[in-house]
Amino acid sequence: MKITEHIQNAKGKTLFSFELLPPIKGQSLQGIYNAIDPLMEFKPPFIDVTSSREDLVYKEQPNGLLEKVTYRKRPGTVAVCAAIMNKYKVDAVPHLLCGGFTKEETEYALIDLQFLGIDNVLVLRGDARKTDPGFIPTPGGHCYATELLEQVANMNNGVYLHEYQDSSMKSDFCIGVAAYPEKHFEAPNLKTDFKYLKQKVDGGAQFMVTQMFFDNSKYKAFVNQCRENGINIPIIPGLKPLTTAKQLINLPKIFHIDIPEDLCDAVHACKNDKEVKEVGIEWMINQCKELVDFGVPVLHFYTMGNAEPTKRIAQAIF
Repeated sequence: MKITEHIQNAKGKTLFSFELLPPIKGQSLQGIYNAIDPLMEFKPPFIDVTSSREDLVYKEQPNGLLEKVTYRKRPGTVAVCAAIMNKYKVDAVPHLLCGGFTKEETEYALIDLQFLGIDNVLVLRGDARKTDPGFIPTPGGHCYATELLEQVANMNNGVYLHEYQDSSMKSDFCIGVAAYPEKHFEAPNLKTDFKYLKQKVDGGAQFMVTQMFFDNSKYKAFVNQCRENGINIPIIPGLKPLTTAKQLINLPKIFHIDIPEDLCDAVHACKNDKEVKEVGIEWMINQCKELVDFGVPVLHFYTMGNAEPTKRIAQAIF
């Protein structure tokens, strides 16, 4: 079922969902199940599965020269989605990335997803590789999420690569995109960010999931600005509780977000990370209650493989 249909069927009730990472190469699916099992009591209608592009390493050869080698640390998102749907009978939402994939590889993945009965995709540009100074497109791939979205939308219209078109072979993906209440870090200003977001909506995006945030006023302002700009698709808030003091530094640096002063002060007053986790959970519970009152369609949690904080928050909300 499409995410938009799940939201419509809820008739105004806020739903619960979460995102998880495929296991590191060499680990089994049991790690995924261990992260999902504690959260199934809250009846998530869908679960997001992240994807990652290849990384680069340099290996020294016998002649002393360095050889650049590409590798992937995690199994394919398509396979993980299939396993989740088979075991839990819920919708899985795979992330599709520009980085690390050619257009042909993307089409193959979409054909596999359609074959598996997966109805939703979240299209993203993806992050830069650790060794790169910024995002570098894959040769033969897409440079921007708008281009990737266009490829999915084309398949929904029966248009495939290399001028192949067959109206009987249309896909029917519900397409999601990312949104940034505090502005994408590469956008020069918020107005420009809205311009590109509107392009995605006009190009076929049917829902959006936001970057994590800790200040609800920024999410509310973002929603209001979207509506004023003619963007009326569901805006799902992405959420993650603070669990360690280091995250006060790491999260703003990695995700380009602000941490409210009150939350910073509360974390600085903690004696250890155990106390920080309690502060983070309590902050997120209050944040979620306010978002539910605001009428958000879904509370979507970035679990980072640790279900326990999210479970405690969900117990207080649902």
